[in-house]
Amino acid sequence: MELSSWGAKMGGLSGIRSIMEDIARVASEADLWVNLSPGNPAAIPEVTSTWRQLQEEAMAEDFAGASTRYGPSRGADGLVEAIVRYFNAQYGWGIRESNVLVGAGSQLLAFMATTAFTGPYPEGNRRLVLPSVPDYTGYQGLSLQEGGATGVAPGIVLDGERSFRYTFDLEAVRRQEAMGMLLLSSPGNPTGRSIGRDDLAGLIRIAEERDVPLLLDHAYGAPFPRVAETVAEPPFHPHVINCFTLSKAGLPGERIGFAIGPEDAIDAMLSFTANSHLHAPQLIQATVARALNSGRISALATEVIAPYYRNKRRSAEKLLHDLLPASVDWRLHTAEGGMFCWLWIDHEWFDDLAMYEAMKRRKVFVVPGRHFFVPPFASPFLAGHATRCVRLSLSPDESVIAEGIGRFAEALEELRGAH
Repeated sequence: MELSSWGAKMGGLSGIRSIMEDIARVASEADLWVNLSPGNPAAIPEVTSTWRQLQEEAMAEDFAGASTRYGPSRGADGLVEAIVRYFNAQYGWGIRESNVLVGAGSQLLAFMATTAFTGPYPEGNRRLVLPSVPDYTGYQGLSLQEGGATGVAPGIVLDGERSFRYTFDLEAVRRQEAMGMLLLSSPGNPTGRSIGRDDLAGLIRIAEERDVPLLLDHAYGAPFPRVAETVAEPPFHPHVINCFTLSKAGLPGERIGFAIGPEDAIDAMLSFTANSHLHAPQLIQATVARALNSGRISALATEVIAPYYRNKRRSAEKLLHDLLPASVDWRLHTAEGGMFCWLWIDHEWFDDLAMYEAMKRRKVFVVPGRHFFVPPFASPFLAGHATRCVRLSLSPDESVIAEGIGRFAEALEELRGAH
């Protein structure tokens, strides 16, 4: 049967599908692979036991009420009310239930927002704009239209001999035509970069000027899970949709998140929810409500998750310096904490897909850098830079990370020797 143009776009092989297929392969051959690919959070015993206890409490209190009947498309009343209380207390926002929508993960919420604010308009098509790439590869699959997403090239600042960081080019963002929505992860995947207050204010001004939403994905940041350091707090603003998820706080398999934003945007996404899948799973909603009301989610984020990833990052940095060849011009994107190491190998002989294949021969999964940039590339430099980057996950045990980085060093020597 012939696919529609939308079906062909959504049914094609994407960066995120490649990552998910690697996850499936590792799951079936777990003892054979060193997996530095997926964004699955680390299995931290205290986090796991806390969620298990909260789930058991929720089931004991009202399993039948949560699981044996349909609920509101906005989200279970108990969770929506808990979100309102938590964020008003945390940030002094003054939000109401009408500003909240619970969804089956922040990626689905972002897809709904992208569908609501990009695509066909009377004057032509509007696009999803990523204001600074690299950014989460899953964003490129959110638009139903081919060419419906575009990314703005960053500036690059070198920090010392082995570090670098990206900067925002706000004027280049402002020059983007046919803008329907801005979308940014902060702290970012794959870099761990957190947007600063001035750059955030600049993006909000652009959203106001163009009368479009800025969707901020806080999957790694504040107020939870705090996997990476957050510089600018989440803002409540008429042109900002904030998305939060429990995935990186220890519940990736449950696909639960929520959006907080202006009532008109949330209402459109609410209708999308009702029309597409009625509502998010409800038993886990009762669990999350307990985590918010009790304050246990905040304690997990600040006392367990944040220090865990800070230590993981510092350990990985030392391993990179100890194991990678000193004669190779490699740089690591600066970050405080974070779930990934974003490496730039600045040599003509390096290619991210060649490294991906070399690592697979060594039974290691990594993620090629090009998946996090939106083609067509804005410049020849950006095209070259994208293919010289690789993402390594910090979720596995330290011994696994050390083994993976050691094999990465071997693969670097192989690629250099082939040229």
